[in-house]
Amino acid sequence: LLRHFSSVGFWGLVNNAGISTFGETGWLSMEKYEKFADVNLLGSIRTTLAFLPLLRKYKGRIVFMSSIIAYFALGNGIYSMTKAAIEKFCDALRLEMKKFGVRVCIIQPGNYARSTKIQPPVSAEEIWNELSEEEKAVYNKEYVQERANFFNSILSEGSTNGNEVVDAMVDALTSPAPKARYMVAKLKEKALVFVCALFPTVVMDSVLSYALSK
Repeated sequence: LLRHFSSVGFWGLVNNAGISTFGETGWLSMEKYEKFADVNLLGSIRTTLAFLPLLRKYKGRIVFMSSIIAYFALGNGIYSMTKAAIEKFCDALRLEMKKFGVRVCIIQPGNYARSTKIQPPVSAEEIWNELSEEEKAVYNKEYVQERANFFNSILSEGSTNGNEVVDAMVDALTSPAPKARYMVAKLKEKALVFVCALFPTVVMDSVLSYALSK
């Protein structure tokens, strides 16, 4: 890698790859958990490790796409899990890279589902058909339909202003003093993150349980 960039330098790396899906914990197969960890978490780590020598040499910047979902989960715990892991990887990397002059930035978008199409609308019928017999014995079609409707309503509220997230990424790459974290979200989304991060878990659980019951 070094010889390919020796004359032009290497100044920035953006880890943006990510996939999302809906489903309660027992509804998802182990293969699906492995796939999400491989793409959302290990994919970013692989790319970072490959370019780390260049980034150290040129005092470059590394940008990671996280999400406010790193703080809580509302039907997509598998996605939340991978984003929380990315956050911790970045926290360690940011401190380690400081002595080399390499900046590490995290972008934390709110709901931009309608901008990115990262999560298509959920089909209750498809979810039900993929459930194991054990899960079907615990849940029923009506419950799955209710959860699917709830999740789809969240998707429909997503912002279409995807340029806001792109602007944050550009700032992270070009600003003389980039932020460690860029939270690009609506006020109510930021408030929810605040509750989850600073209040006791029992408060967070109460807020999320109320949201899920609506």
